[in-house]
Amino acid sequence: MTDTARVDEAVKPKVDLPEDVILRVNHLVKEFPISRGVFFKKQVGAVQAVSDISFEVKRGETLGLVGESGCGKSTTARSVLRLLEPTSGEVWFQGANEDGTVDAAVDVAAANREVLRGLRRELQIVFQDPYASLNPRMTVASIVAEPMTVHATGTQADRLERVKNLLEVVGLSPEHTNRYPHEFSGGQRQRIGVARALALNPQFMVLDEPVSALDVSIQAQVLNLMQDLQDEFGLTYLFIAHDLSVVRHISDRVAVMYLGKIVEMTDRDTLYARPMHPYTHALLSAVPIPDPTIEAQRKRIILEGDIPSPANPPPGCRFNTRCPKAEAGKCDVEEPPLTELEPGHWVACHFPEIVQVV
Repeated sequence: MTDTARVDEAVKPKVDLPEDVILRVNHLVKEFPISRGVFFKKQVGAVQAVSDISFEVKRGETLGLVGESGCGKSTTARSVLRLLEPTSGEVWFQGANEDGTVDAAVDVAAANREVLRGLRRELQIVFQDPYASLNPRMTVASIVAEPMTVHATGTQADRLERVKNLLEVVGLSPEHTNRYPHEFSGGQRQRIGVARALALNPQFMVLDEPVSALDVSIQAQVLNLMQDLQDEFGLTYLFIAHDLSVVRHISDRVAVMYLGKIVEMTDRDTLYARPMHPYTHALLSAVPIPDPTIEAQRKRIILEGDIPSPANPPPGCRFNTRCPKAEAGKCDVEEPPLTELEPGHWVACHFPEIVQVV
């Protein structure tokens, strides 16, 4: 098969997505093999970082992905962008043109090298650590212009002008182009990372805990910047975080992950007012409330035990070993499917219950 034929096959749509959906993930799985042996390595198991999850992201919205450390949030995000190769599953991306028409959906997980290179212009990421994600030997101009250089966009003078405009957009001085990352604070470095992600005018951006390494006052500035940029450029975000107050501030919908599975997904207001999954109840009970009277009356849910190993997850419901509502013979045997119990409210639990926790 010729290269052109392979490109045509990869671009050919295999699903019909609604026009308002920019990304659809179907049965995404990512496993990391466990090997033993020095010379003749043999796979003896696998870490199930992401286990058969499905979700959609609508055009122009922010989908928050939350959960404890190690639950698979960042692995999901990197697998969606194919920074990590998915073990199996589909990641359908449906871009749009300037005239409002919608492109054919492309399976990012199956796209060949040439198609994937074109998709890189539309799919970008802002990394968690602004101290590690910027090359210390490159100037700000080189860092922000690098995506344009790789994709051969414009002349050198055009790229420099674009860099200055982007720095101004993210709240930095255009005069900082010849400085190096070590000359900036953490918040300023993250703004540089945002400018780099915007260089190619993407439509979809993954924000992988972009404020977790920053001071609280700087977090608010960066979050407000991301919201302003979303409104200005019509961006769609997949926002990864473990801070539920941050997620509540920026997200339109929220998906809760536990041990590689999505256990609950709904719009932001419903999740915080009417959570149904016991794990979501526990997460929200840990969010502090700036009212001492309400805080004193609120019941804190303490989960017992440790998170099971993703290399050896428990049978049945992944949460059954720590769930206060788990029933033997049901929760430890049968895995609950992610079911729509109310319009737009999906829950994976045998015994869902609405509990007022905030």
